Amino acid sequence: MKDDYEGYDDLDEKRTQQANGSFAKDAGKVLGKAAVGTGKFLGRVLLGVLILAVIAGLVCWSTYNGLIQKDETVRQQWSDIEAQLQRRVDLIPNLVATVKGYAAHEEKIFTEVAAAREKLAGAKEPTDVAEADAALNSALGRLLVITENYPDLKASENFVRLQDELAGTENRIAVARSRYNEAVKVYNAAIRKFPGAFFANMLGLKKADFFEAPAGLEEVQKAPEVTF
Repeated sequence: MKDDYEGYDDLDEKRTQQANGSFAKDAGKVLGKAAVGTGKFLGRVLLGVLILAVIAGLVCWSTYNGLIQKDETVRQQWSDIEAQLQRRVDLIPNLVATVKGYAAHEEKIFTEVAAAREKLAGAKEPTDVAEADAALNSALGRLLVITENYPDLKASENFVRLQDELAGTENRIAVARSRYNEAVKVYNAAIRKFPGAFFANMLGLKKADFFEAPAGLEEVQKAPEVTF
């Protein structure tokens, strides 16, 4: 009987060992699967983070370069305005000299034109240039009005040529002004919005001024009419 009991004990022990081994094996499989699942999850998270980082980098790169381009566009358009204004400034002495040949006693208007021309030549900022430009347009308008009293002057070939050149320059100034103001509108909007505002501060970019007549001077900013 004792041997029988010992046999049963050995059998139970073997069964226990087998059960423990099976449990350990199953637990290992479960833990292995859990580890694989966790690894896949972490991999997906890291991939998502990497994709977001790439997208953020592209957005920052695009915004940064876009601001630089918009700033350069504003500068280029302003250079176009300055070039056309300078061309008109260069035309005025010849125009005044031609008129003087027929109306030398109109000294007051000649002085006004000269003063306005000098003010425009010395202006730098868009608001100052716009104000000086409006004053010069007003003076030129008055100069051309008095030519109506001098038929011989109006018939002068040199005067007609200068009028044509002046009118053409005024038209180019109007086109350049429109393009510049549109560029300023786009640029100012870009540096106020996020993320443009962040990079604008970093680059030291500031709001650009429009090129427009000061309040109350809209009429005198109009180009002088050329009549024959």
